[in-house]
Amino acid sequence: MIGLFDRLALPLLRVLQPELAHAATLQALKFAPRLGLTDDSRLGGRVFGLNFCNPIGIAAGFDKNAEVPDALLGLGFGFVEVGTVTPLPQAGNPKPRVFRLNADQGIINRLGFNSAGASGILARLVARANAGGIVGVNIGANKDSSDRSADYVRLVEIMAPVASYLTINISSPNTPGLRDLQTASALDDLLARVMATRDRVMPQAGPTPVLLKIAPDLSLSDLDDVVGIARARRVDGMIVSNTTIARPHTLRDRATAKETGGLSGRPLFALATRMLAETYVRVEGAFPLIGVGGIDSGGAAIAKIRAGADLIQLYSALVFQGIGLVAEIKQALLRALDREGAERLPDLVGADAAAMTAEEWPQ
Repeated sequence: MIGLFDRLALPLLRVLQPELAHAATLQALKFAPRLGLTDDSRLGGRVFGLNFCNPIGIAAGFDKNAEVPDALLGLGFGFVEVGTVTPLPQAGNPKPRVFRLNADQGIINRLGFNSAGASGILARLVARANAGGIVGVNIGANKDSSDRSADYVRLVEIMAPVASYLTINISSPNTPGLRDLQTASALDDLLARVMATRDRVMPQAGPTPVLLKIAPDLSLSDLDDVVGIARARRVDGMIVSNTTIARPHTLRDRATAKETGGLSGRPLFALATRMLAETYVRVEGAFPLIGVGGIDSGGAAIAKIRAGADLIQLYSALVFQGIGLVAEIKQALLRALDREGAERLPDLVGADAAAMTAEEWPQ
């Protein structure tokens, strides 16, 4: 059924403008049948204190307003990350703000945290609270906020009771000044406040893992600071990485590449995977990592895991390849386990990380 959907729907969706195609996909998912998929037990695992049926998630940005998390879980994802959620509703940046680089299988977006706001998203998550499955919530600050750290604190208070985990998104390039929160002093203050808030609401909300999502454009010295602070503040994990403001010289769609915004998809893979490996060797097993950025095949998924990812996330590749990619990756992971004589995926995590950090920097 998934293969038929991909063959029929993808050509039609590509005719539409990217945001319109995305809206149409969300509407279709609201009526999607539940397929009753089950996963090989070797793909399951416990990460951040949560039991995942498989390691493949859909990244934040696809279901910004928590409209279809259960439909996505029903299509075979092991977890869903909704958002980015902002405290107050905001429209984001002017349209057009999403651009396909078809020749490169990449996407540029400058959406700017368009969000329905916390109250509406909270209501949707409360309504599906008994549905099961792992649904994380990616949180961010309003563009015009006078105290962005306070926005994150407030969102932890609001969302912790309904989130399987929370992701602190300070790495989007499309909200002016947001990435400044990755600097050492600002990050230390933010994480101190966020973790204290998480601990304060824990008696009512339960234990909610807090993850930090970083940009792939950090210098290695800045990454040293970020990882050191994350470890000191005892975050539960990191996501590597968000979109990049860089434009690799290998891009073929040079005209579209001139658009401002964050680049994702296949052109991000090399940089994001190198940053993942660099993060893994610095974390030294203190907490798990989620690898995201350019995963468009089973081989790419395996490379992320061997670079240090306990879990992986997809988004942009689905635009070009469809939902069948999820099943393809699962089969590739199982074949990799057989090939390596490994019992479970954790046996492969980080196997190539040290070697990757000795290679030439991706261009």
